[in-house]
Amino acid sequence: MDIKTCRLAADAAGVADAAGLLTAGELVSFPTETVYGLGADARNNLAVAGIYAAKGRPSFNPLIVHLAGKQDAQSYVQWSDMAEILATAFWPGPLTLVLPLKVDHGLSSLVTAGLDTVALRVPAHPAAQALLGAFGGPVAAPSANPSGRISPTTADHVLAGLAGKIAAVLDDGPCQVGLESTIIGLGSNRPTVLRAGGLPQEAVAAALGQPLKQSGETGITSPGQMASHYAPGAAVRLNATTAQNDEVLLGFGQMQCDLNLSPSGDLVEAAANLFDHLHRLDAMARPIAVAPIPDHGLGRAINDRLCRAAAPR
Repeated sequence: MDIKTCRLAADAAGVADAAGLLTAGELVSFPTETVYGLGADARNNLAVAGIYAAKGRPSFNPLIVHLAGKQDAQSYVQWSDMAEILATAFWPGPLTLVLPLKVDHGLSSLVTAGLDTVALRVPAHPAAQALLGAFGGPVAAPSANPSGRISPTTADHVLAGLAGKIAAVLDDGPCQVGLESTIIGLGSNRPTVLRAGGLPQEAVAAALGQPLKQSGETGITSPGQMASHYAPGAAVRLNATTAQNDEVLLGFGQMQCDLNLSPSGDLVEAAANLFDHLHRLDAMARPIAVAPIPDHGLGRAINDRLCRAAAPR
């Protein structure tokens, strides 16, 4: 049965209402600097199960746990020197660390999808920080969209996909980064890129003083590894220089197109615009052609999302 989904302002009263809903085991969407997340108490099995149900998310796909600070992370995982270096350098921010769980961690097993590791992040967005502080506990939060579809970067995107299925969305305008967090696995001596994202891999490698291993993705070991993901309803064709037949063209750099990720060729601007532009083109109900994107820096993460959006479904 559908429920009424409230739109809450990201002020003190709205944050308090959102924290109260999380405490009551309800689902609340909230903004981060990357995308809007769909939050639930990460210790509450029924609440976490509600995330999977609302999104239609496969239960083998683990979730990211959002925390207020680095000290909170150490309560749930086996901390390491590499974790300390990366957390000090990039938290709060668009970086998720996957680390081995402590024995008595207290998190719902649904969060980890039965794995012996968990993905943790400390978001930088002021509204997310306020909510986590008011709630006072770990919040499991994948992107607030139906599973496999385009990620939401505004509250309107959230409501378009999940209205009637969640209790509330905390609205604080569009997300600035626009791409999900970079995920780094630290379960071994070789740090591994499990998902490209809003923090360039080069920055992570520089902070650690060593190259990063690229995940072969032979199995689902972290969020964001589904082959078909972030997809619009329409078909997506990559590396296009012009539109064909009835396609609409998503451009990059100086070119004729229907929408342009960044006319100046700025990858930061392109990342921030990616999901919003895909939402807008998808509303036209026509196939989407996408111009080539340089495969370095944030371009790697943009291409990762586009490849998954174009994958067979």
